[in-house]
Formats: sequence, C-alpha cells, structure tokens
Amino acid sequence: MIFQPELETQSTDERATLQRGRLRALLPRFGVEEDTELREAPFTIKAQLRDAYPFGLLQVPLRETVRVHASSGTRGKPTIVAYTRNDLDVFADVCARSIAAAGGTADDVLHVAYGYGLFTGGLGLHYGGERLGATVVPASGGNTSLQLQLLEDLGATGLCCTPSFALLLAERRESRDIDLRYGVFGAEPWSEAMRDKLEDAWEIDACDIYGLSEVMGPGVAAECREGKGGLHVFDDHFLPEIVDPETGEPADGLGELVVTTLTKEALPVLRYRTGDITRWIDGTCACGRTHRRIARFSGRVDDMLIVRGVNVFPSEIEEVVLEHAALGGQYAIVLDRRTALANLEVRCELREGADGGDSIAADVRRALEERLRVRTDVTVLAPGMLPRQEVGKARRVWERLDDRDPLLS
Repeated sequence: MIFQPELETQSTDERATLQRGRLRALLPRFGVEEDTELREAPFTIKAQLRDAYPFGLLQVPLRETVRVHASSGTRGKPTIVAYTRNDLDVFADVCARSIAAAGGTADDVLHVAYGYGLFTGGLGLHYGGERLGATVVPASGGNTSLQLQLLEDLGATGLCCTPSFALLLAERRESRDIDLRYGVFGAEPWSEAMRDKLEDAWEIDACDIYGLSEVMGPGVAAECREGKGGLHVFDDHFLPEIVDPETGEPADGLGELVVTTLTKEALPVLRYRTGDITRWIDGTCACGRTHRRIARFSGRVDDMLIVRGVNVFPSEIEEVVLEHAALGGQYAIVLDRRTALANLEVRCELREGADGGDSIAADVRRALEERLRVRTDVTVLAPGMLPRQEVGKARRVWERLDDRDPLLS
C-alpha cells in the first residue's frame, strides 16, 4: 500500500520542480538569495539549536505553534523544536507513509511502544497510525508484561518501537498468541543481523524508520517491505544531501546525511548536519515509490570508537555478534581505558538452549578481528545475564575507567 501515491510516485521531473519551488521560498527565510545553489548555502549544526534555547530560531510567533518536542539533552541543554498545525499534519502524513511502506493498512491494530512525551517517537507514530486509519494502542514504553497482554488481547497486527524493545518482548513472549504482521523499528541503530533475529522471532516484516527531532521526528525516511536495506527519503518535504564529514563537499560513497526541511513552518532547518553516515542507493524500487533512497546507516560521526588507532562503529560489532546462530540478541561493548591504549571487550549471551560458550567466544573473536582489524576480547554469558532496558534507546557502549565493572555499577 502507498499512502499518498500522487506524491510518493511522482516522476523525477515533477518532484524536482516541486523541490525547486519550495527551496526558492525557503532560502530567503535564512537570509540567502532564492537563486543560490543549495550546496553554496551554509550548514546548520546542532550546537546552533542548543545555543538558541529555547525559541531563538523560531520563525513564526509562538502563538502560531501548537506543540513542542525536545531532544533528550544528554549532552547539555535539550534541543527544543516547535510545530505549527500544518507541521503536525506533515508529521502525521510522513509517519503514515512509513507505516504503509512496512505493510500497514487502515484495518490494522497498531501497537505503539515508543515513549510518549517530549520524545517525538510515540506521538509521531501515534498520529501517523491514526492518519492511516488504523486503530492505535498508545502503549508507550516499559512494562513488558502489560505490553504482551495488550498485544495478545487487542489483536495487534503492527508494532512500533525500538528494535531492542521488540527483541525484549520476543524474549518474554512465552506461549502468548500474538500474530503480528509487520514492525516499524527505529530510534536506535540496528543491523541486518538484528532484522533477521526480529523477523525470525515474530515472523514479520521488520522495517526501519528514520528521523530526528531537529528535522521533524520519525518519518524523514523509511524502508518499504519490498526493498529492505534502503530507506526512501520523503524528499518532497526533506531534501537530502550526502557530504564528506571533513570537507562538507558532496560525497561519492559513504558520507554524512544533510537534510533541508522544505515545508516546515515553525522551525525549518537549512542543510542540517545529522551526523549519520550513509550512501545513496540508485535505481528504482519494486514498491513503486520514486523518492531518493539511502542505505541504512553505518553509524554516527560522534558514535565512532577509536580503538588502537582503528575506527570502529558499534553497528559493525552488532552485525558480527547477531549473525552467530548460537547467540541471542543482547550484547554490550566495553571500551577499557585503564591502559594507554584502549582495549575492546564484547559481551554477548547464548540463546536459549544453546551451549558451547568457549568455542563460540573463539568464533566471535576471530570474526570480529577479521571485520574490525583490531584485537577484541569476547565473553559469552548465559541467557539473561546482561542488563535489559525497557524504556528509551538501548545502551550498547560502556567505558571502563577503573576496576569497577561499568555494567554492574
């Protein structure tokens, strides 16, 4: 199903004309001549939004806004974003597109287990589901026993949450009669190996959704069930670029995603540097959508670990760990900084019913060293030994600075 076929299947020329018109109207709002080439316009970075806290970059009177969201503020003040009523209409539309791309329909019961409140995930997918016409269950995060009861009793066919929480629900599902058909998973990076775990556990189509509060929230881009591995950027609203993180020039391969909001009224952004690393995917998609596609994200510029001079993305580690058939979906990365050169430790768990921890650890160690080109210590634990997180984004990386175990402190 395509939610807005007249917009999502436009020809290349039609969409380019639409984009140019919207960009010409946008540029003067930032003091840039309307005929300026986009690549010549200045970038926007997150620090500018933080420095303007709370409403310094608002481009409409506050009385014209109807909602506020915010980032977590884990690295300083939160980033405040505001929405006009039209902004919320666009937000609902792109989230509805994302749900439909994963296989959602108006006949579904859609269980939304993203957090509600200042985080954009819960309300974004909630209103997207309603815009699609589905029956939405606003479960929010946490309380796995109640979540599983609601999934079973209300007959959910779609699930929206973080991939780590979907895996936790699968672990604790036991014999419940839950017949999901698809999942819309985002808010944290996840690998193809994680997709395999989720699809096997739930017998569903597991599709990625991407967004960030500074741009809109979820629904900036989404996978379709026909073309997994690439995300359609809804480029009638969000104009994408991929640039070299160092030079800011267009990148031929992997680079940093940069997004310009073409229709946002309250707090538009021009060439916003997302910090997320991806590349273009060329060619047509079997689903019929004609939006520009990007690859699933390799990592974030600021999440990259440097281990003995080698650049390592956590997603690379997840891919190796979750590909092993004897391991479950839980893992932890510990960067041990007690010596001059940091050591990398990976802790993972056996899946239920599996054995042979020592030999599996050796297998994973070899695979990681081949993939990362850096020595890695691997510990394989019994099922359930690693900490679980029921609310928010899963934490995967810890630093060890002294003799205390960071996972136990």
